[in-house]
Amino acid sequence: MIIGIHDLDVATAHYVLDLDEMAQALGVDPAKYEKGLGQDEFSVPAPDEDIVTMAAEAASRVLSRNDRTRIRSVLFATETGIDQSKAAGVFVHGLLGLPHTVRTVEFKQACYSGTAALQAAVNQVARYPEDQVLVITADVARYAVGTGGEPTQGAGAVAMLVAADPNLVVIEPGSGVYTSDVNDFWRPNDSSTPFVEGKLSLDAYMDANVGAWDDLVAQRGLSITDIDRFMHHQPFTKMARKAHSRLAEHVGLPLGDDLIEQSMVYNRRIGNSYTASLYFGLVAQLHAGDALEGRRLGLFSYGSGSVAEFFTAVVQEGYSDYLHPENVTQSLDRRVPLTFEEYRDLHANYIGESDNVETPIVTAAPFRFTGITDRVRQYEARS
Repeated sequence: MIIGIHDLDVATAHYVLDLDEMAQALGVDPAKYEKGLGQDEFSVPAPDEDIVTMAAEAASRVLSRNDRTRIRSVLFATETGIDQSKAAGVFVHGLLGLPHTVRTVEFKQACYSGTAALQAAVNQVARYPEDQVLVITADVARYAVGTGGEPTQGAGAVAMLVAADPNLVVIEPGSGVYTSDVNDFWRPNDSSTPFVEGKLSLDAYMDANVGAWDDLVAQRGLSITDIDRFMHHQPFTKMARKAHSRLAEHVGLPLGDDLIEQSMVYNRRIGNSYTASLYFGLVAQLHAGDALEGRRLGLFSYGSGSVAEFFTAVVQEGYSDYLHPENVTQSLDRRVPLTFEEYRDLHANYIGESDNVETPIVTAAPFRFTGITDRVRQYEARS
């Protein structure tokens, strides 16, 4: 039995900030962002959207093409959770009208947890082959203004349907894993923005990359030449380039940028989407138009703190018939451009408390965060 990603789709936020706009406002050379970070723009949520609304939109696209009665679990991975107890996926379950006979839980370990959810889904289907599992990765990367992380913000969601005999990619058994207790990036319960030790974070990411690769080799005996394309977690795309170069140096073989270039197209425009970042890379690679049937993809997932995994997936015959790149194009192109002042106002007015509030109607998206009543978040599904 082969198991993997049967279908997938994405969503992002209502607004977009061009990094040239930020550079001009801050008196910074635009090349610092375009070349130094490898970023062009980033998505910014409106007041009436969050991880739940983006997740529900991406998942609803997947469900519109599949039999929802086969779904037995919803696994929601995020590091920008909206409640310390209730899983964000439960809100999504209600908005999508899924059956009550569905297990729903939330996964957390910084940006890595989407991969933990994906592997848990594969294991569930291995045990119960008729099951299908909806895996959702959704995050809003929000940093304090004036910090080095501010231009690497972003927002987005990727929803994946995991099943036996998948249409898109098979997740191969055996992966390389790596854990190290390091405080490179963290967000305490009383803070709406994270704290980052920049150089430490880069070093931890690089160490985890080669450590997880070495474990993958030990588990399966793979050679670097067995992999046809690489996708690395992309907090910003230049970081993935650095990881790719470090991996090449580690294995002692050249690994050209052409092996990762196509996976960066969407992340350059969306910004950092934490748990969804790697999977936007996967979507971009599948949408690139290359003939990838039978090719092996190497995926490196990293979450600060830190946990990492290097795993592989094989692209299936006829996969391109089941892709929907027009949905990504629509999500990106419909975003409303912000001035720098408008972006900073949105950032300052972020709703981080649980006081009663009614959000203004801004988006025309199919799902909306309407506000907070008696400390409970409220959502609506539009017809």
